[in-house]
Amino acid sequence: MELNELLYELKKKEEFELKVDVKPEMKLPAGLNKELIYEISAAKNEPAWMTEHRIKSFEIFEKWHEPNWGVERDELNLSKIVPYVKPNAKKTNNWEEVPQEIKVAFDKLGIPEAERKYLAGVGAQFDSEMIYKNIKEELKKLGIIFIDIETAVKEYPDLLKQYFMKLVPPTDNKYAALHGALWSGGTFLYVPKGVKVPLPLQSYFLFGNPGGGQFEHTVIIADEGSEVTYIEGCTAPKYDVVNLHVGTVEVYVNKGAKLKYLTMQNWSKNMFNLEIKRAIAEEDAVMTWVSGSFGSYKTMVYPATILKGDNSVSDNISISFAGPGQHIDTGSKVIHIGKNTRSTVDARSISIGGGWSFYRGLLKIGEKAENSKASVSCTGLMIDNKSKSDTVPIIEVLNANSDVGHEAKIGRIKDEQIFYLMSRGLSELEAKGLIVKGFIQPVVQELPFEYAIELNRLVDMEIESSIG
Repeated sequence: MELNELLYELKKKEEFELKVDVKPEMKLPAGLNKELIYEISAAKNEPAWMTEHRIKSFEIFEKWHEPNWGVERDELNLSKIVPYVKPNAKKTNNWEEVPQEIKVAFDKLGIPEAERKYLAGVGAQFDSEMIYKNIKEELKKLGIIFIDIETAVKEYPDLLKQYFMKLVPPTDNKYAALHGALWSGGTFLYVPKGVKVPLPLQSYFLFGNPGGGQFEHTVIIADEGSEVTYIEGCTAPKYDVVNLHVGTVEVYVNKGAKLKYLTMQNWSKNMFNLEIKRAIAEEDAVMTWVSGSFGSYKTMVYPATILKGDNSVSDNISISFAGPGQHIDTGSKVIHIGKNTRSTVDARSISIGGGWSFYRGLLKIGEKAENSKASVSCTGLMIDNKSKSDTVPIIEVLNANSDVGHEAKIGRIKDEQIFYLMSRGLSELEAKGLIVKGFIQPVVQELPFEYAIELNRLVDMEIESSIG
């Protein structure tokens, strides 16, 4: 199914719409050139070192080739993407100061209700700028820094320079270079030594302009012995033109620290989602990725962990959902460097209505990563005969003293299962939904209660949209 046909079908399902009508304060013309990059930097009043970083990244982008794997990107014309949209809203830590139109949109998504109930801090980004950021006073007193990254550029330049685009350099790939040139918005989070944050911190990203690009950058530093959970939520209205998301996440988990990064992405079906996420874990550190990928027209995202320190641990749990016309190419990357390191990957995908789910993974056990243990499990569930599911797990083991296991399973829902549940009074739609919810239970149980409810609601919506 072509993109235009897909958008026409989805446009008829108005019950899934979330429209945001907010006039921007500044909107650059579509296209990519150095003049536009200088305009972005000037609009943010950035120091010279950041402007230079943007220009160098753009020069790399112009020379770099397209990745020769992943989703088809023929319909993605970067010259037609609007690189920067500044909303008509000042940055604030007072929810009442957020413009009413934007506030209504975020209220529909449960912000700030969630903040009041169970979050330690919340950030909200609309289009290209983080407009709201707040953290509980008692956590500020512990030395936790939770701010938008533009503020970090100005207030903590020496600290940020140590980490910004060091794990994901502009030379990593063409889209990393594009991100380095156009990044805007995002989060800077620093948790001091020994501080254990009792409640999650969250940032939510809402896209409001057709034909635009969102390029937020997140840097998280969990210092020695600290613990924190960070939640990322993303959504966007549906438009009749292509939108682009190229976010980047860099996570640094220091000695003995524990960090859990939860992502719930429900982009609209006109979105190309090409995201880069990478973490490095030092000695005795624990890094956990929990990901849910819904929505989007095409997705490429592969959370990666470098187990640098001895006894470090990585857990990666993910669920992806590909409906009609969608190609969701996701996976994980784990590189074992330290001794006695451990990693687990549990990747689950669902395909329905002709959607295509693709798991693409890399597990590498280095020469010096002796006595390491790794387990990779890839499971694909197809709801009908029109859908596709593939796995390409790459495993490379460079020492003889490590234990590696791999399991992959792809199959359809069995007709007898549907028949049995329908004989107990369920409709076909309810039966398929119940089976899918059982399939994704390992992901659900890792989420806070409210997010578990939201994930199940998304599953119901996607199944109803695809079948009904």
